[in-house]
Amino acid sequence: MALFDPITFRGVTLPNRIAVSPMCMYSSVDGAPNDWHFVHLGSRAVGGSGLVIAEASAVTPEGRITPDDAGIYLDSHVEAWARPAKFIKEHGSVPAIQLAHAGRKASMSSPWKGSQHLTPAEGGWTTVFGPSAIPYANNYAPTTALDEVGIKGVVGAFRAAAERSLAAGFELIEIHGAHGYLLHSFASTHSNHRTDAYGGSFENRTRLYREVASAVREVWPERLPLFVRISTTDWAEGAWDIEQSIELAKALKPLGVDLIDCSSGGNVHGVKIPAGPGYQLPFAEAIRKQAAIPTGAVGFITDPAQAESIIASGQADIVLLARENLRNPYWPHLAAKQLGAEIKAPAQYVRAW
Repeated sequence: MALFDPITFRGVTLPNRIAVSPMCMYSSVDGAPNDWHFVHLGSRAVGGSGLVIAEASAVTPEGRITPDDAGIYLDSHVEAWARPAKFIKEHGSVPAIQLAHAGRKASMSSPWKGSQHLTPAEGGWTTVFGPSAIPYANNYAPTTALDEVGIKGVVGAFRAAAERSLAAGFELIEIHGAHGYLLHSFASTHSNHRTDAYGGSFENRTRLYREVASAVREVWPERLPLFVRISTTDWAEGAWDIEQSIELAKALKPLGVDLIDCSSGGNVHGVKIPAGPGYQLPFAEAIRKQAAIPTGAVGFITDPAQAESIIASGQADIVLLARENLRNPYWPHLAAKQLGAEIKAPAQYVRAW
């Protein structure tokens, strides 16, 4: 079964092609993960996923989506993340973390608290930054254009976060460059109206991706993999699209990026997305073939036969499960049984399958 074949990126081998997609838990205090994260992430490792990616973890405090977001912007966060990272590895999965900056989608309340802009008096930030002074939507924070000094600070924050990730015991980093957050907002003409070295041309608009990837690679060991999640299209005419995504993937590959995690949307408010099983697969397949780089497939992957077909047919190299993995942390074991594959189960659970 292709889904249960191991795959190696640099010096790290995933025991199968099933990854836990990074999912915000909105359950941290001052950016620090806690017992909730330990149980949440540990359960997915016990459940048999080959790769477990911890949620979007902000590289600066103001880079959080909400005050409840996880972060890795303080040295004290290293010890907090080390516990789940160690447990994930001990149970046969590869521990990973997604590094993020929310940009103009920051300073919001958590989903079950209304998803509304928070003022500083309500626990939000004084200033929210984007490529231009264009807020994401009416209920989001007013946005200030990031100047070049600020851009350099963001790049440095990603570098420092990568160093902390290594100290915490993570073996793979994913840079979050999707869903309308800072890097994606720089890339799209919908949100980037700059006229300096970070605006206008494709090369300028994607400069921040390249600078962040290069900065992370400076401190992230050669033996460890680096992934980048992108939104492959804005689903809006004249904005970011799959053709530009292919060119971005080509530019990131020689900088030491090992896989493109292919999502979509999140930068144009109110756009209609034809969501459904397999709706993003053509993007992963196109980037894999035309940019000659491994890809990850995401979005409404729920059925083992579907996941097996994605890998066996060459549409993508790994599948990343989000909601399905929330509903059933042990999906890999059930998928293996359905597909007739072998997967190692913890001794405590071996009688369950």
